[in-house]
Amino acid sequence: MTRRRAALITGGSSGIGLAIAEMLGEEGYALTVAARRPDKLSAAADGLRAKGFAVREHAGNLGDEAEIEAVVAAHRKAYGRLDVLVNNAGVGIGGGIDDLVTKKLDLQIGINLRAIVLFYRAAMPMLRAAGAEHRNALVVNTSSITGKGGQPMLGVYSATKHGVVGFTEAMNKELADAGIKSTALCPAFVDTPMMEHVEGAAPAEELITTADVAESVRFLVRTSPGCVVPEIQFVAPGGGDLLPDAGTAH
Repeated sequence: MTRRRAALITGGSSGIGLAIAEMLGEEGYALTVAARRPDKLSAAADGLRAKGFAVREHAGNLGDEAEIEAVVAAHRKAYGRLDVLVNNAGVGIGGGIDDLVTKKLDLQIGINLRAIVLFYRAAMPMLRAAGAEHRNALVVNTSSITGKGGQPMLGVYSATKHGVVGFTEAMNKELADAGIKSTALCPAFVDTPMMEHVEGAAPAEELITTADVAESVRFLVRTSPGCVVPEIQFVAPGGGDLLPDAGTAH
């Protein structure tokens, strides 16, 4: 008997990650949601369970290699399989190069890029098993529109998100024969709690919604094995990126 498909979502306590988790629950996936803050994560997980979804939660530092291994191991123990991995956890810290703090540089590289590579490695046995079974294993990596064009005051963030796009392209080529697809999501500003800290951004009613992004992932999980979508961009009408001229990251 085929076991119920399962998904692991990082940064799943709010915003884009929570919206994707809810959508995958609607699609019948058993869920692991992981994030840094235990209280916020527990509230999100309880909300998902209230909707009737199978959910386990794992709170921890998702930039730490041992913690990444622990998240994947706990998911494996709970469900025994992984069909969809969503690398959504991320951090953005705005500022100019003159005032760059090394700790903030390392934090963004560690969470936004290094952790994605480590999650792939840790999850690879389960992803390969899913790919061998149905040729439609999927990894979704949250990049940014700044990963398509560098932005002032967001130099490090832009660099990490460019790295996400490049790594996603490489994984599609490397893992094609294994039945594992990868997609980079490249949204401009999305209406999430993080937007409260951004100066000069467009008003909420003009922003991309978390549902917009989640619905794109619904499309991805429903595509046939022969269809690979390497990247999806989300921009404002007319092609605008919704970015302020200078400010903090989203």
